[in-house]
Amino acid sequence: MPSLPTNFGLLPPELSDIKKSPVVVLPVPFERTTSYGKGTSGGPAALLRASQSMELYDDELGCEPCEIGIATAQPFHPEAFDMEEAMAELDAECHRFMEAGKFLVTVGGEHSLTIAPVRAAQRVFGDIGIVQFDAHSDLREDFEGTPYSHASVMRRVFEEGIPSLPVGIRSLSAPEAEHIRRHRSPVLWGRDLEPAATLEKRFAAMLKKLPKQIYLTFDIDYFDPALVPATGTPEPGGGSWYPTLRLLRHLFATKEVVAMDIVELAPLGGQPASDFVAAKLAYKCIGYKYFGRPAAKPRRR
Repeated sequence: MPSLPTNFGLLPPELSDIKKSPVVVLPVPFERTTSYGKGTSGGPAALLRASQSMELYDDELGCEPCEIGIATAQPFHPEAFDMEEAMAELDAECHRFMEAGKFLVTVGGEHSLTIAPVRAAQRVFGDIGIVQFDAHSDLREDFEGTPYSHASVMRRVFEEGIPSLPVGIRSLSAPEAEHIRRHRSPVLWGRDLEPAATLEKRFAAMLKKLPKQIYLTFDIDYFDPALVPATGTPEPGGGSWYPTLRLLRHLFATKEVVAMDIVELAPLGGQPASDFVAAKLAYKCIGYKYFGRPAAKPRRR
């Protein structure tokens, strides 16, 4: 199917061709296990719609990151009703793009979908680690009858044997807390996001323990709900914009981020601020990927 001309400033054909562009945005409006606020199925369209009105010049990087080429794939809708089978369908779709050498930005949809591109990335790239920006630990064994719940996705990642670094966690159950203690899992807690002056140093020390190749999963509820109210389960506290960007720039500069997702945006009608944050976040990450290292000279494939 042809790519959709609906991303990042309505890029011209030469920058949004899905065969030539090294970056592919995959919308996945998947929502089946949300347990409080609904609406994540509208997240991909809202992010893309906001991206059309963004300025493309990045003052921090001194360039227009879209020069690298950003294509948007057709929205992917798993057909299977069974959650495990649906994740297998999404896994295959993500694997197709990764195997073709694309930097895949999967846009959800609820957080349960993350296990699919993670599994695809593991097959394509081998040894990977996960950096998880999130308000919730998502380590439940299962939730409301399914082990593939949005509240269980990082437990499935743990069972795959993939090391992870959660950032911004400030909501979890007692069994999840016990799981973290028992396995001595590293966590940069929400309460540790302050003071911002030392945040990058603390993040860097923890990040060093992960493999060189990283999959980034970014649950938008990581942010303070004053910044991003449009999410299903907002939690007080959370990340601020500029300190978070410093963490992301450090991540992309010191590790090889092989793929990423942005999930749990649940748009609020008439309040597009959260949609713009999500769109800008995706664009900043693409910029850091290709233009964030001083010595990098990115070229389109």
